[in-house]
Amino acid sequence: MAKEKILVVDDEPNILELVKFNLENSGFKVITAADGQQALDLVQEEQPDLVILDIMLPGIDGMEVCRILRRQRTTRDIPVILLTAKTEEIDKVLGLEMGADDYITKPFSPRELAARVKAVLRRTDKVERSEKIIKAGPVTIDVERHEVFVNGERKDFTPKEFELLRLLASNPGKVFSREYLLENIWGYDYLGDTRTVDVHIRHLRQKIERNSEAPQFIETVRGIGYKFNEPE
Repeated sequence: MAKEKILVVDDEPNILELVKFNLENSGFKVITAADGQQALDLVQEEQPDLVILDIMLPGIDGMEVCRILRRQRTTRDIPVILLTAKTEEIDKVLGLEMGADDYITKPFSPRELAARVKAVLRRTDKVERSEKIIKAGPVTIDVERHEVFVNGERKDFTPKEFELLRLLASNPGKVFSREYLLENIWGYDYLGDTRTVDVHIRHLRQKIERNSEAPQFIETVRGIGYKFNEPE
C-alpha cells in the first residue's frame, strides 16, 4: 500500500525537521516547503494527500494559501491542518472559515500532530459505498463524486462541510448534539470547542438555505445542537 504523502509548510527549519521526522516515523511520505508560494507550487506538482500549513509565512501567508487551495478545483478537496503559534479564538475561527479541516497550536506534541493527521485522513477517506446518492429537501449529494447540488445547481463545499451536510441530510429529523458532531466529523473532542460546529453550520446555511438568517432546513435545537428538516 502506497504511503500517504504529507506536505508540511513552515518557515522555521527546526519545526520542519521535527514534523518531518515524526511523520515519517509514523509511516508517511513527507515533503516540505518554507513559504506560501513554494507550498502552492508543490501542491500542484505533488498532489499531496494532506497539507500541514503554518499561518505565519513569508510572502503569501497560510490563510491565503488555504483560501487559494479551496478556490481551485484540483486542490479544494485536499485536507488542510493549520499550524499556528496564535491561540486566540478569532484566529482558529478564521482558519476554519477559510476551509481548514483542523488546527493545532504551537508548542505541540509531535505524537498529537501525527494522531490529528491520521484522524483527518481517516475522515476524508471514509465513504460509505452503499450510500451513493442522498436526496433531502433541495439538496442532492453524490457521495462517490463528492458533489453537492442545491436546487439542481452544483455548489462547492469544503471536505468538512461535505461530511457534516452528508451526516445531517442522511438522517432527516434526527437531532445531533454539537459534541456528537465534533466526535464523529472531527474524530475527537476538539478540546470542547463547539464553536467549530457553529462555524460550519453557518457556512452550510449560506449555501443551501434561501435565507440563511431564517433557515428552513438546518434547524438549531436550542441547548442541544442541530437537525435537518425535510420540506413537508
